[in-house]
Amino acid sequence: MKNLINGIHHVTAIAGNAQRNYDFYTKVLGLRLVKKTVNFDDPGSYHFYFGDHEGTPGTILTFFPWENMRRGMRGAGQITETSFSVPADSFDYWMERFEKTNTIYNKPSQRLGNDYLVFVDPDGLKLELVADSSDTRAPYTGTDIPADKAIRGFYGVTLTVNDEKGTAKLLTDVFGFEATKSNANRYRFEAQKGAFADKIDLVVLPNEQRGSVAAGSVHHVAFRLPDFESQLQMREVIADAGYNITGQIDRQYFKSLYFREDAGALFEIATDIPGFATDESIDSLGHGLMLPPQYESRRSDIEKVLPSLIL
Repeated sequence: MKNLINGIHHVTAIAGNAQRNYDFYTKVLGLRLVKKTVNFDDPGSYHFYFGDHEGTPGTILTFFPWENMRRGMRGAGQITETSFSVPADSFDYWMERFEKTNTIYNKPSQRLGNDYLVFVDPDGLKLELVADSSDTRAPYTGTDIPADKAIRGFYGVTLTVNDEKGTAKLLTDVFGFEATKSNANRYRFEAQKGAFADKIDLVVLPNEQRGSVAAGSVHHVAFRLPDFESQLQMREVIADAGYNITGQIDRQYFKSLYFREDAGALFEIATDIPGFATDESIDSLGHGLMLPPQYESRRSDIEKVLPSLIL
């Protein structure tokens, strides 16, 4: 069972205003709205999925936008940085774009052999662009951003912990990740089967306060497996390692397992199948409000309470 995890499937965060969230990720970052649906546990609120043209695992950043949600606080037990991969010579373009759109950003810096550019979204979610000339994934080209500057998908995520030992053991002994690089208090682990979106860094801050999850915070990170059978096999491995993991939960576009890792962050194991073209064609992804079968009979009531959205 070792080495089944193929990297990151998606990252899910919390936002405030839905329109502002949609505008930033599509009009500033140039991602595609792959799916507009509802939070399956709170159908009176949206669930947005942003990614590449097809919603390929490893490109998908999703949001629960809740109006008037308080700001969260980054801290221990949280995914504190979400990194996108971009072409190596694109930073000047992105800094100019951030200036024009009043996006808060820092000057480029270097870490573990890569140049990176930190910025935040309108809710304060900490994001990064990482220069990666080896990333050959095709970007989404349905915006004004040139293809040779556009986001390719995730590079990786960073998890802040008070102590790295338990999480590191989970990543290496259960997920099959390999410890590859380190510098000071940052330790990098990479999925041995993942070509891209395959990195998770642990930043160790022994005295850091625990973070609070609200607007501008990551709710969970999902790791990818190819199918339902391998997911169930991995569930047994995770349970045998002593983690309290859920059964399979149908999320319409993938099936999910959830558990909390040693530092307290919520981890998900998600399948690549069936994908986002189950209820819309690839070319029409994100155009309509797509509801899971259990809520279709309530469509009229749900549409009345959802915030208006101009696409």
